[in-house]
Amino acid sequence: MANGRTRRRRKKSNKLAIGLGGLLASATVRTWMSTLDYKASFYDPAVDPVDYRCDGRKIYIFWHEYILFPLHMRGYADLAMLLSRHRDADILLEVARHMGFNCVRGSSGGGGAAALRELERKAESMHLAITPDGPRGPRRVLAQGPIYLSSKLGLPIVAMGFGYSNPWRLGSWDRFAIPKPYSRARAVVSPSMTIPADLDRDGVEHYRLQVESMLNRLTLEAEAWAEAGTQKVGEAVPLRLPAFARRVNAEERDARLHRKAG
Repeated sequence: MANGRTRRRRKKSNKLAIGLGGLLASATVRTWMSTLDYKASFYDPAVDPVDYRCDGRKIYIFWHEYILFPLHMRGYADLAMLLSRHRDADILLEVARHMGFNCVRGSSGGGGAAALRELERKAESMHLAITPDGPRGPRRVLAQGPIYLSSKLGLPIVAMGFGYSNPWRLGSWDRFAIPKPYSRARAVVSPSMTIPADLDRDGVEHYRLQVESMLNRLTLEAEAWAEAGTQKVGEAVPLRLPAFARRVNAEERDARLHRKAG
Protein backbone atom coordinates (compact mmCIF):
# COMPACT_ATOMS: atom_id res chain seq x y z
CA MET A 1 0.00 0.00 0.00
CA ALA A 2 2.76 2.40 1.01
CA ASN A 3 4.78 1.44 -2.06
CA GLY A 4 1.76 2.24 -4.27
CA ARG A 5 1.38 5.70 -2.72
CA THR A 6 5.11 6.29 -3.09
CA ARG A 7 5.00 5.37 -6.77
CA ARG A 8 2.02 7.68 -7.33
CA ARG A 9 3.81 10.56 -5.57
CA ARG A 10 6.94 9.97 -7.66
CA LYS A 11 4.89 9.83 -10.86
CA LYS A 12 3.11 13.07 -9.97
CA SER A 13 6.43 14.68 -9.04
CA ASN A 14 8.02 13.54 -12.32
CA LYS A 15 5.07 14.87 -14.30
CA LEU A 16 5.35 18.23 -12.54
CA ALA A 17 9.10 18.35 -13.19
CA ILE A 18 8.61 17.51 -16.88
CA GLY A 19 5.90 20.17 -17.21
CA LEU A 20 8.06 22.81 -15.55
CA GLY A 21 11.10 21.73 -17.55
CA GLY A 22 9.13 21.98 -20.78
CA LEU A 23 7.92 25.48 -19.90
CA LEU A 24 11.44 26.68 -19.12
CA ALA A 25 12.90 24.94 -22.17
CA SER A 26 10.29 26.44 -24.51
CA ALA A 27 11.03 29.92 -23.17
CA THR A 28 14.75 29.32 -23.71
CA VAL A 29 14.22 28.01 -27.26
CA ARG A 30 11.93 30.93 -28.09
CA THR A 31 14.45 33.49 -26.83
CA TRP A 32 17.48 31.76 -28.37
CA MET A 33 15.94 31.13 -31.78
CA SER A 34 14.52 34.66 -32.00
CA THR A 35 18.06 36.01 -32.40
CA LEU A 36 18.64 34.26 -35.75
CA ASP A 37 18.59 35.78 -39.23
CA TYR A 38 15.92 33.79 -41.11
CA LYS A 39 15.51 33.48 -44.87
CA ALA A 40 13.52 30.95 -46.89
CA SER A 41 13.35 29.86 -50.51
CA PHE A 42 10.13 28.19 -51.71
CA TYR A 43 9.63 26.34 -54.96
CA ASP A 44 5.97 27.17 -54.31
CA PRO A 45 5.20 29.67 -51.51
CA ALA A 46 1.63 28.37 -51.31
CA VAL A 47 2.82 25.19 -49.53
CA ASP A 48 3.73 27.24 -46.44
CA PRO A 49 1.09 26.44 -43.78
CA VAL A 50 0.93 30.11 -42.72
CA ASP A 51 0.44 31.38 -46.28
CA TYR A 52 -3.14 32.44 -47.03
CA ARG A 53 -2.94 30.50 -50.32
CA CYS A 54 -2.13 27.19 -48.65
CA ASP A 55 -4.95 24.87 -49.67
CA GLY A 56 -5.59 21.42 -48.24
CA ARG A 57 -3.74 19.40 -45.60
CA LYS A 58 -0.14 18.37 -46.12
CA ILE A 59 2.59 16.21 -44.57
CA TYR A 60 5.70 18.28 -43.76
CA ILE A 61 8.96 16.40 -43.27
CA PHE A 62 12.39 17.57 -42.07
CA TRP A 63 15.38 15.90 -40.45
CA HIS A 64 15.33 15.41 -36.68
CA GLU A 65 18.55 17.39 -36.14
CA TYR A 66 16.84 20.62 -37.28
CA ILE A 67 13.62 20.34 -35.26
CA LEU A 68 14.29 23.64 -33.43
CA PHE A 69 13.82 25.59 -36.67
CA PRO A 70 10.16 24.61 -37.32
CA LEU A 71 9.37 24.49 -33.61
CA HIS A 72 10.15 28.19 -33.40
CA MET A 73 8.94 29.33 -36.80
CA ARG A 74 5.79 27.28 -37.42
CA GLY A 75 3.94 27.13 -34.13
CA TYR A 76 0.19 27.87 -34.15
CA ALA A 77 -0.06 26.80 -37.82
CA ASP A 78 -2.43 23.84 -37.36
CA LEU A 79 0.39 21.29 -37.26
CA ALA A 80 0.28 17.93 -35.47
CA MET A 81 3.81 16.65 -34.83
CA LEU A 82 4.77 13.01 -34.40
CA LEU A 83 7.06 12.45 -31.40
CA SER A 84 8.56 9.32 -29.88
CA ARG A 85 7.09 7.65 -26.80
CA HIS A 86 10.60 7.35 -25.37
CA ARG A 87 11.21 9.22 -22.12
CA ASP A 88 13.85 11.33 -23.88
CA ALA A 89 11.00 12.99 -25.82
CA ASP A 90 8.90 13.89 -22.75
CA ILE A 91 10.45 17.35 -22.43
CA LEU A 92 10.30 17.83 -26.20
CA LEU A 93 6.58 17.05 -26.07
CA GLU A 94 6.02 19.84 -23.55
CA VAL A 95 8.19 22.25 -25.55
CA ALA A 96 6.23 21.51 -28.73
CA ARG A 97 2.91 22.06 -26.97
CA HIS A 98 4.02 25.36 -25.46
CA MET A 99 5.22 26.49 -28.88
CA GLY A 100 1.88 25.88 -30.56
CA PHE A 101 1.99 22.30 -31.87
CA ASN A 102 -0.47 19.49 -31.41
CA CYS A 103 1.40 16.23 -30.71
CA VAL A 104 1.03 12.52 -31.38
CA ARG A 105 3.22 9.99 -29.55
CA GLY A 106 4.56 6.84 -31.18
CA SER A 107 7.28 5.38 -33.41
CA SER A 108 8.40 2.12 -35.00
CA GLY A 109 9.92 1.20 -31.65
CA GLY A 110 6.63 1.54 -29.75
CA GLY A 111 3.06 2.61 -30.34
CA GLY A 112 3.50 2.86 -34.10
CA ALA A 113 0.12 1.43 -35.11
CA ALA A 114 -1.78 3.57 -32.62
CA ALA A 115 0.20 6.64 -33.71
CA LEU A 116 -0.71 6.03 -37.36
CA ARG A 117 -4.40 5.85 -36.44
CA GLU A 118 -4.10 9.05 -34.44
CA LEU A 119 -2.28 10.81 -37.28
CA GLU A 120 -5.07 9.75 -39.65
CA ARG A 121 -7.58 11.32 -37.27
CA LYS A 122 -5.55 14.52 -36.88
CA ALA A 123 -5.17 14.81 -40.65
CA GLU A 124 -8.90 15.40 -40.96
CA SER A 125 -8.39 18.93 -39.63
CA MET A 126 -4.62 19.54 -39.34
CA HIS A 127 -1.36 19.32 -41.24
CA LEU A 128 1.11 16.64 -40.12
CA ALA A 129 4.77 17.25 -39.22
CA ILE A 130 7.17 14.29 -39.13
CA THR A 131 10.92 13.87 -38.59
CA PRO A 132 11.27 10.79 -40.82
CA ASP A 133 14.65 9.70 -39.46
CA GLY A 134 13.61 9.94 -35.80
CA PRO A 135 13.59 9.03 -33.08
CA ARG A 136 16.74 6.85 -33.29
CA GLY A 137 17.98 7.07 -36.86
CA PRO A 138 19.84 6.20 -38.96
CA ARG A 139 20.59 9.86 -39.56
CA ARG A 140 19.07 11.32 -42.73
CA VAL A 141 17.51 8.02 -43.78
CA LEU A 142 13.79 8.37 -44.51
CA ALA A 143 11.47 5.87 -42.84
CA GLN A 144 8.52 4.52 -44.83
CA GLY A 145 5.89 6.06 -42.55
CA PRO A 146 5.39 9.39 -44.38
CA ILE A 147 5.15 7.64 -47.76
CA TYR A 148 2.61 5.14 -46.41
CA LEU A 149 0.53 7.92 -44.84
CA SER A 150 0.65 10.06 -47.96
CA SER A 151 -0.43 7.13 -50.14
CA LYS A 152 -3.22 6.07 -47.77
CA LEU A 153 -4.60 9.52 -46.90
CA GLY A 154 -4.07 11.24 -50.22
CA LEU A 155 -2.05 14.05 -48.62
CA PRO A 156 0.92 15.54 -50.50
CA ILE A 157 4.38 15.62 -48.91
CA VAL A 158 6.39 18.83 -48.52
CA ALA A 159 10.12 18.40 -47.81
CA MET A 160 11.77 21.15 -45.76
CA GLY A 161 15.54 21.47 -45.86
CA PHE A 162 17.06 23.55 -43.04
CA GLY A 163 20.54 24.83 -42.32
CA TYR A 164 22.43 27.11 -39.90
CA SER A 165 25.74 28.89 -40.34
CA ASN A 166 28.42 27.03 -38.34
CA PRO A 167 26.13 25.50 -35.67
CA TRP A 168 27.23 23.58 -32.62
CA ARG A 169 26.68 19.82 -33.05
CA LEU A 170 25.84 17.38 -30.27
CA GLY A 171 27.32 13.89 -30.14
CA SER A 172 23.88 12.31 -30.59
CA TRP A 173 22.91 9.88 -33.37
CA ASP A 174 21.57 12.77 -35.49
CA ARG A 175 24.39 15.24 -34.68
CA PHE A 176 21.68 17.57 -33.37
CA ALA A 177 22.25 21.13 -34.57
CA ILE A 178 22.20 24.07 -32.14
CA PRO A 179 22.51 27.41 -33.94
CA LYS A 180 24.79 30.05 -32.51
CA PRO A 181 23.07 33.28 -31.44
CA TYR A 182 22.68 35.83 -34.27
CA SER A 183 23.76 33.30 -36.89
CA ARG A 184 22.02 32.63 -40.21
CA ALA A 185 19.12 30.19 -40.49
CA ARG A 186 17.99 29.14 -43.96
CA ALA A 187 15.16 26.98 -45.33
CA VAL A 188 14.69 25.54 -48.81
CA VAL A 189 11.20 24.07 -49.26
CA SER A 190 9.97 21.72 -51.96
CA PRO A 191 6.69 21.97 -53.85
CA SER A 192 3.93 19.55 -52.93
CA MET A 193 4.87 15.98 -53.89
CA THR A 194 1.94 13.73 -54.70
CA ILE A 195 2.31 10.05 -53.83
CA PRO A 196 0.08 7.58 -55.72
CA ALA A 197 -2.71 5.91 -53.79
CA ASP A 198 -2.65 2.32 -52.53
CA LEU A 199 1.04 1.64 -53.07
CA ASP A 200 2.37 -1.85 -52.44
CA ARG A 201 5.61 -2.46 -50.55
CA ASP A 202 7.82 -2.01 -53.62
CA GLY A 203 5.98 1.17 -54.53
CA VAL A 204 6.43 2.61 -51.05
CA GLU A 205 10.17 1.89 -51.21
CA HIS A 206 10.45 3.46 -54.67
CA TYR A 207 8.93 6.75 -53.51
CA ARG A 208 10.75 6.58 -50.17
CA LEU A 209 14.06 6.72 -52.00
CA GLN A 210 12.87 9.59 -54.20
CA VAL A 211 11.64 11.69 -51.29
CA GLU A 212 14.73 10.90 -49.20
CA SER A 213 16.93 12.11 -52.05
CA MET A 214 14.87 15.30 -52.34
CA LEU A 215 15.03 16.06 -48.61
CA ASN A 216 18.79 15.46 -48.48
CA ARG A 217 19.34 17.69 -51.51
CA LEU A 218 17.27 20.53 -50.01
CA THR A 219 19.05 20.19 -46.65
CA LEU A 220 22.49 20.38 -48.24
CA GLU A 221 21.35 23.39 -50.27
CA ALA A 222 20.05 25.16 -47.14
CA GLU A 223 23.25 24.39 -45.22
CA ALA A 224 25.45 25.71 -48.03
CA TRP A 225 23.29 28.83 -48.34
CA ALA A 226 23.51 29.49 -44.59
CA GLU A 227 27.29 29.06 -44.59
CA ALA A 228 27.83 31.29 -47.65
CA GLY A 229 25.56 34.09 -46.49
CA THR A 230 24.72 34.97 -50.09
CA GLN A 231 21.43 36.19 -51.51
CA LYS A 232 19.16 33.76 -53.32
CA VAL A 233 16.74 34.70 -56.08
CA GLY A 234 13.23 34.71 -54.65
CA GLU A 235 14.36 34.54 -51.02
CA ALA A 236 11.90 35.76 -48.39
CA VAL A 237 11.79 36.50 -44.70
CA PRO A 238 9.50 33.75 -43.35
CA LEU A 239 6.59 34.97 -41.30
CA ARG A 240 6.18 33.58 -37.80
CA LEU A 241 2.63 33.59 -36.47
CA PRO A 242 2.04 35.08 -33.00
CA ALA A 243 0.37 32.88 -30.43
CA PHE A 244 -3.02 34.56 -30.86
CA ALA A 245 -3.14 34.10 -34.65
CA ARG A 246 -3.82 31.14 -36.93
CA ARG A 247 -3.77 32.72 -40.38
CA VAL A 248 -3.12 36.18 -41.77
CA ASN A 249 -4.53 37.70 -44.90
CA ALA A 250 -2.33 38.73 -47.79
CA GLU A 251 -2.24 42.43 -46.92
CA GLU A 252 -1.23 41.89 -43.30
CA ARG A 253 1.37 39.28 -44.23
CA ASP A 254 2.96 41.48 -46.89
CA ALA A 255 2.97 44.50 -44.58
CA ARG A 256 4.70 42.53 -41.80
CA LEU A 257 7.26 41.07 -44.19
CA HIS A 258 7.97 44.57 -45.52
CA ARG A 259 8.51 45.93 -42.02
CA LYS A 260 10.87 43.03 -41.18
CA ALA A 261 12.84 43.42 -44.39
CA GLY A 262 13.19 47.14 -43.78
